[in-house]
Amino acid sequence: MSIINAFDAASEAIIEPERLAQKIENFPEIAVATFDDKIIDFVKSRPDAEIISDMHKSHTRHIYNIEHKNKAIAVYQTLCGGAASAALLELMIAKGAKRFVFFGTCGTLDKDVSSGNFIVPIAAYRDEGTSYHYLKADDNYVEVKTADKLSQIMRELKLPHKKAKTWTTDAVFRETRNNMISRKNEGCLTVEMECASIMAVALFRGVEVYQFLYAEDNLDSSDWERRNRIVTMDTREKYLNIALNIASMI
Repeated sequence: MSIINAFDAASEAIIEPERLAQKIENFPEIAVATFDDKIIDFVKSRPDAEIISDMHKSHTRHIYNIEHKNKAIAVYQTLCGGAASAALLELMIAKGAKRFVFFGTCGTLDKDVSSGNFIVPIAAYRDEGTSYHYLKADDNYVEVKTADKLSQIMRELKLPHKKAKTWTTDAVFRETRNNMISRKNEGCLTVEMECASIMAVALFRGVEVYQFLYAEDNLDSSDWERRNRIVTMDTREKYLNIALNIASMI
């Protein structure tokens, strides 16, 4: 059986998230997920940061509650890759979160997109495995239902950005030239590892997942351009504040 036939709506899951994560009373309905441990360092340094729960995936990951613009927001470090980020998203939903902001780096498929530019995905190409367990394989793309609302919020915050499709792949070292060109011709501006997976979970579980990306390396050249893959601490703090501002408005 091919992976595209993996969606099973006829039988129940053997392990539901609630077996591993119990619902927590007064758990924040809004959560921010970062892939960067140094951003979590900023969260931990805040005087209002409080550990409210943990998740266990390779090692213990604390979930912090902070107040931002009079709203309680849970912040946690997620993992790279669709399967891992989807699993932690499931656990957060089981604990009580309903709206999420994910943010992180991506590669660009357009050399004119500068490092650091913001992109809001509108649909994610399903070049991974997780989404096929949450949605039928009727379409090669997962629609990002929250894209328009996020774009409006970013305009209100005066954050220049582009809306575009993204290419979600598990295989970093198999992003071939021909596949890159095919995705670019379909309207993909970026490549990353999680969007299709987490958006599929969102649709399946009936929660809201918002995601913005910031460009890093470039695939749209005769040779891979590393560009500036070193994100400064000041920039990290800026990205965190952007995510928190967005979270307070969803």
